[in-house]
Amino acid sequence: MSSDLLVDLNDDLGVDDPPSNALDQLKLSPMGDKLWPPDDSSMSKSETDISKRLGEGSHLSWDHPYYDIARHQIVEVAGDDNFGRKVIVFNACRMPPHHELDHHKLLMYLKATLDQYVESDYTLIYFHNGLTSENKPSLSWLRDAYREFDRKYKKNIKALYIVHPTMFIKTLLILFKPLISFKFGQKINYINYLSELEEVVKCEQLVIPTRVYDEKIRASLKPSVQAQMSPPRSPPLPNQQFGVSLPMLRARSSDNEAVPLVMRDTVAFLMDQGLEIEGIFRRSANVTLVKDVQHRYNSGEELSFSQMEDVHLAAVILKTFLRELPEPLLTYQLYNDIVNFHNVDSSAKVTAIRNMLAMLPEENYASLKFLIEFLVQVSAQSEINKMNNTNLAVVFGPNLLWGQDAAMTLSAIGPINNFTRTLLDQHDKVFSP
Repeated sequence: MSSDLLVDLNDDLGVDDPPSNALDQLKLSPMGDKLWPPDDSSMSKSETDISKRLGEGSHLSWDHPYYDIARHQIVEVAGDDNFGRKVIVFNACRMPPHHELDHHKLLMYLKATLDQYVESDYTLIYFHNGLTSENKPSLSWLRDAYREFDRKYKKNIKALYIVHPTMFIKTLLILFKPLISFKFGQKINYINYLSELEEVVKCEQLVIPTRVYDEKIRASLKPSVQAQMSPPRSPPLPNQQFGVSLPMLRARSSDNEAVPLVMRDTVAFLMDQGLEIEGIFRRSANVTLVKDVQHRYNSGEELSFSQMEDVHLAAVILKTFLRELPEPLLTYQLYNDIVNFHNVDSSAKVTAIRNMLAMLPEENYASLKFLIEFLVQVSAQSEINKMNNTNLAVVFGPNLLWGQDAAMTLSAIGPINNFTRTLLDQHDKVFSP
């Protein structure tokens, strides 16, 4: 049996014992403590920049009830996956020793994070590497945590990806099987390599701790195996729409239109067919259809969403287009100003936003104005579609701005969403002549 696992079952443990008793007998070998050097770069550049501005690891004030949890950056929000679902990341290696962490408060913090997204389809990614005998929570806590997450949290989670699983985690899930519903069990997926995770989410939008990278795991197991170089990116296709800068898209446009074609097509269809659809922008779409639409756009084909008759597909395509821009619509230049926007006095917020938006390139400003005016129309039907300004800000905030490493931690997600909500609330003043 793998050295990752030590199972110490008492001689008197019988098959009739309740699952919780068996769970409490399971112990994790401390060998994992010796496999890895200290993680000397657990924070990305954008995380470091924010920390300098807002305090270590969190935008929360030091007296906030969750500050001591948030500062470890165990839980992160990382935009959308390839299916258009929100991504929540849990990093085991960032958990401090168990005697330094209030695990009950960690559970409450995780619930508070998920509360922002459980009304939409979402994905949970758990990086298991780094869980050791020093920082693992008790198994009774894991059992209680599963029970704590009621149907509200389990209904819209579409997948749980366990990255770099060990025999320990696989055995743990076997012992948990009597507690886990069949439907939830089908959502659990094992990911052995980050290259496999790419099929689910673009890894560059995740802040993956150094010790989690595949090459370090391969090096510890097979010293002779060398990490392969990533192939160079191919140049954009002549008609490519996704992953292309706004100025380039405008230059290619026959009518010199500042607002990109994909945005115009999706918004026109959603204005006509989607305003009264409950949960618009909260549901995911078939990934095959999403890729097919992207390919057709990139090949220069004309598309008609009316013929497809899929509101959620058009909504996902709009979000995907924004997320795949080489630079976010709100630009890296405004990143720190927006993350710190909550410090601006209420009476000066509109002026501050106007000043910031005046710094945007013409294509960015026109596209942002176009998008916000559309979302205001969506919000006007919120009694029917259940998407008010706050809900729309949660959906679109991560797609309008991210750090230069394309990742967004909880130290930034709140301020960015609040800024987006203010854009929607004050759109008439912000975009007035």
